[in-house]
Amino acid sequence: MNKNYYAILMAGGVGSRFWPVSTESFPKQFHDMLGTGDTLIQKTFQRLSRLIPKENIFILTNERYNDLVLEQLPDVKQRQVVLEPAMRNTAPCILYASLKIQKENPDAVMIVAPSDHWIEDEVTFSKNVQQAFDYCSENDALMTLGIQPTFPNTGYGYIEFEKSSTEVIKPVNQFREKPDYETAKQFIAQGNFLWNAGIFMWSVKSVVEAFKSNQPTLYALFETGISSYNTDAESNFIKENYPKAENISVDYAIMEKSKNVNVIAAEFDWNDLGTWGSLYDKLDKDASGNAVVLAKTLAEDASGNMIRTKKDKIVVVDGLQDYIIVDKEDVLLIYPKSKEQDIKKVLQKVKDKFGNHLG
Repeated sequence: MNKNYYAILMAGGVGSRFWPVSTESFPKQFHDMLGTGDTLIQKTFQRLSRLIPKENIFILTNERYNDLVLEQLPDVKQRQVVLEPAMRNTAPCILYASLKIQKENPDAVMIVAPSDHWIEDEVTFSKNVQQAFDYCSENDALMTLGIQPTFPNTGYGYIEFEKSSTEVIKPVNQFREKPDYETAKQFIAQGNFLWNAGIFMWSVKSVVEAFKSNQPTLYALFETGISSYNTDAESNFIKENYPKAENISVDYAIMEKSKNVNVIAAEFDWNDLGTWGSLYDKLDKDASGNAVVLAKTLAEDASGNMIRTKKDKIVVVDGLQDYIIVDKEDVLLIYPKSKEQDIKKVLQKVKDKFGNHLG
C-alpha cells in the first residue's frame, strides 16, 4: 500500500433525523443501521482501508465520541483520533487534521469522507478514489466525487461541471446551493450537474495552500499551533484555540472560492443515509414493500413501512401504510414517512416536554 495515502473520516455528526436510534450520546455512525452486522463507521473504515494503510486513516470526531471510536475500530490508535472540543462545521476540523498530516508526511494525498454513507460497490469506489489520487499527486488540484442524479432531489447541493469536457476528470464551473424542485429539474435536463456528496480528495500541500489563500484568518489560527501538533502539547493548544475558529463548511471556505477544482462522476451507487426514508430506499423489502431491520414482523394490510426494533422483537402491524416504526428502549416512534424531515423538530418537542435525556 502507498504510505503517502491518507484519509480523514468525518464522524462528528449527530444524525438527529434518525432519532430515536441516533442520539447526541450515541449517533447514527456508531449504529448498525442496515442490519449487516457492522456499524456505519466500521463499514466506512473497511472501505477506505482497501486503498489506504489503516494507520493513515484519521477519525475526526467530537471529544465525547473518543471512546466509541476506539471501541468500534480496534485497529485505530489514539494518535489517529482527532478530537474537536467544539462544533465548528467542516472547514476548521479539516484544516486542523490536514496540518497534522502535513507535519507527519508533506507528500500525503488524502480523501475526506463522511462516516455514515452507504456505498455498496467498494471496488468501483476504490477505482474512482485512485483516479483522483493519481491526478492530485501530479497536479495542484482540489477534487470531489459527484453523484449522477437519479431524480430532481432538493435535499442536496449540486456541482456544475464543464459540459464540453470529455475527460473523466472534469473542471468544476460552480457549486450550487440546494435548489427548489423546478431548478433541480433544470439542472438534470442540462446534463452537466452532479449531486455534491461531500467526498473530497487532494494533496495535503494543495489543501493547506487553498486555506492559506482563501481563509487567511482561519489558517493563521491553526498555523500558530504547528509546533505542538503530534506532540503532548497539541491537546492544550486545540482546547484553547479551536473554539475561536469560524463556524464554516469546507464548501464555503475553499471549494467555492478556488479555481483549481475538479470532479469525477462516481460510477458507484451512493446514498447519504440522511433520513429513515433514505435508509428504507436501500433496504430489501418484503412482498408488501416493508423494510425491516432486526425485527420479526407479522404485517397485515401494511405496506411501505420502515420498521426497526431490537434484535428479534416481534412486531405486529395492521392497516399502516408508509410509516416509520422505530422501537428503542424508552422511545417508540410511529411517524409518517412523508413527514420524516420534521423528526428533528419532533425531537426538540420531546426534549421540551419530557426532558433532555431522550435525545
